[in-house]
Formats: sequence, C-alpha cells, structure tokens
Amino acid sequence: MSKKIKIEAEFEELAWEELTVENQQLMMRARKVSEKAYAPYSDFHVGAAVRLESGEILQSSNQENVSFPVGVCAERLVLGYAGANFPDLAVKEIAIVARRKGDEIWAGVSPCGLCRQTINEVEMRFNQPIIILIQNPDGSVLRFQGIQTLLPFKFDDLNA
Repeated sequence: MSKKIKIEAEFEELAWEELTVENQQLMMRARKVSEKAYAPYSDFHVGAAVRLESGEILQSSNQENVSFPVGVCAERLVLGYAGANFPDLAVKEIAIVARRKGDEIWAGVSPCGLCRQTINEVEMRFNQPIIILIQNPDGSVLRFQGIQTLLPFKFDDLNA
C-alpha cells in the first residue's frame, strides 16, 4: 500500500538590511568574485564565498571548460580549496550569487546537485550545518540552516 510523504522546507528570506554585517560582507565577497568567473560558454557568472570558523573568508568563481561538463562550480571550487588548505577548520557559512554577463540584476540560483552533495560532505566532516546564503533577483537573500532543506534525501553513507 502506498502512502504520501510530505517534505516541508523551512528557510528565511531576508532583506539586505536584515542581514548581519558579517553576512553582508560574505555576500559582497561572493558578488565581487563572480566578476572573475571564467564563463565564455554559458555567460553565467557564479561567485561563492565561505567563512571559516577562524573568521577567514575564501572565495571562488565558476571556471568553465570547452570540454563540457568538466568545468567547476564556484561552490565546489571554494569548498575544495578550504578542505585542501584549511583541513582542520570548519566552514561556517557559504554565500552564493550568480548573474548573466551584461545583466544588472542578479539571477535566481541555487547550488546544483553536485554542489549540494559537496556541502553535505563538508557538514558531515565537521558534524555541523553550514549556513547557506543565496542571492535573489529582487535583492533579498535566502538563508538556510544547513543543506538538509535543499537536499532532503542526501547521500550520507556508502553502507546505508
């Protein structure tokens, strides 16, 4: 017998002024680095910035490759850099923005499946959720308390 299962998502939509100064700073770093994206094929510039538990901010942008799909998303690139260079420091927050080349308005965006799974892996590694900040086209910011809302059926265990 089948049964219906309902999944609910809880997150916040905040006006820029409602963000903490630290959150605004992280979003601004993601915005600035998005300008450095290498996206000659899609013209879709993505920026991501993370704050480590030490307070240090790391940033990256998407880097495309003509041999699609071997380019690297901004989120995975910055999380990989954090893991390789700061392996003992947890990522506390990640800010994600995107804009099409030439557009004034930010695009609506959320991490792709690979990036969501990567965020999950970092959360599992440090046993704590990462605050996820996503820029909306209207200027507001979505704030998620961990990846669970964006990836309800996450892949956690090879043995499960």
